[in-house]
Amino acid sequence: MARPALQLRLIGDPQGWHLTDLARAGQARGHAVSAVPWTTLASQITNSEERLSPAVTAARGAFVIRGMPRGGLEEVVFRMNAVARLEAAGHLVVNPARSLEIAIDKYLTTARLVDHGLPVPQTVVAQEAEAIRDGWEQLGGDVVAKPLFGSGGRGLERIRSRTELASFLARQPAERPIYLQTFVDHPDGDLRILVVGDRAFAIRRRSDDWRTNVSLGGSAEPLEPSPRMLDLATRAAQATGTLIAGVDLLPTADGQLLVLEVNAVPGWRAVSAACGVDIATEVIALLERQMPPPG
Repeated sequence: MARPALQLRLIGDPQGWHLTDLARAGQARGHAVSAVPWTTLASQITNSEERLSPAVTAARGAFVIRGMPRGGLEEVVFRMNAVARLEAAGHLVVNPARSLEIAIDKYLTTARLVDHGLPVPQTVVAQEAEAIRDGWEQLGGDVVAKPLFGSGGRGLERIRSRTELASFLARQPAERPIYLQTFVDHPDGDLRILVVGDRAFAIRRRSDDWRTNVSLGGSAEPLEPSPRMLDLATRAAQATGTLIAGVDLLPTADGQLLVLEVNAVPGWRAVSAACGVDIATEVIALLERQMPPPG
């Protein structure tokens, strides 16, 4: 039996590698695929209804978020609200707006992981310089400072001395929220579990640097995930409400696993290459399963 064709709208950078990969996979499975730049989202509101653009005219249509909205506060808030309104109008949106809001904010992600009983590195988030210094001390004087918003290992900074801490604070805007996590030594690298619905694909990332991101020069090798790894990754995705998630796990010296973060718009180029799996096709197949049956 032939699969019913879907009308897929891919929201993000039309020139981006992942959006192009999704378009290839979607078209290969017989779906109508189009790119939607974030700037084209719009709304017309009358006394009786709201009409969102771009519209999905087919009964079996879906939106895929492939990239985070950029810009100032007004741009980001409008774009995220527009995605939420697409959901409210009854469209399938992957990942949902609320899961994007949770996962983009490392503070909220970490808090949600703890709410769901998941192990995380010790963390301090503070705004005032004195509280940040106290947090650095509390975490043992060896921490990783991370941007609240960001991915790919960009903007991470390891702080191991009072001099480094003073230099770091001098470069921060006043009252900027600072996210600190205790540094956990990981000589064997860390783990990325890519969750796609009820399927999972895993790699181990290694690097000469403490940052193991492949985008920063790290290497990736395929990994057969243990039941514990799969359990943590699945529960982390559930904690953030994501159907597709990149869950980073950090093995500790005593054999434990910590959940570092959850990416709701994860890259998969390294996972595809290392595992020999067409992840874009896996994503399209997930959309097909999530779409209600016709009629």
